[in-house]
Amino acid sequence: MLEIEMTVNGELQKVGINPKDRLLDVLRDTLRLTGAKEGCSGEGECGACTVIMDGQAVNSCLVLAFQARGRHIITIEGLEEKGELDRLQQAFIDQGAVQCGYCTPGMIMSAKALLMNNPYPSEAEIRTAIAGNLCRCTGYIKIINAIRQAAEEKVRNLTPACGSGGPT
Repeated sequence: MLEIEMTVNGELQKVGINPKDRLLDVLRDTLRLTGAKEGCSGEGECGACTVIMDGQAVNSCLVLAFQARGRHIITIEGLEEKGELDRLQQAFIDQGAVQCGYCTPGMIMSAKALLMNNPYPSEAEIRTAIAGNLCRCTGYIKIINAIRQAAEEKVRNLTPACGSGGPT
């Protein structure tokens, strides 16, 4: 057994791992963060296990747990703030982008990584960011619309309203 430290959803975690443990297994089985799912038998083909590691979307089924030592991990559970859904989570609900829900956490995490690194993505950039996430329930249009809505809401929240004292 090895002991590693990593920051998960803003909290330092010390966990005992076996050298062959995957990040997905540590998140789900040790830390009980079950949002990331295994949909493709650990082949990195479906994106259901996507988490954000040091600002980048990664398939947690392909990351050995020891590779997460000293890293900052964000899971779907870490997006909620003060009991409120992240604007991206809310946009998925608003746009009807949540179907069966199995792929949704991974899809949201890929989109969140995109918006963290590129707050104003084009449709082509959105499509590229979620290309590694499979959804068997939708045609992706509602998902793309949800990501676009979240990006637009960020722009609206950053733009001062008329008469607010900001530039006109």
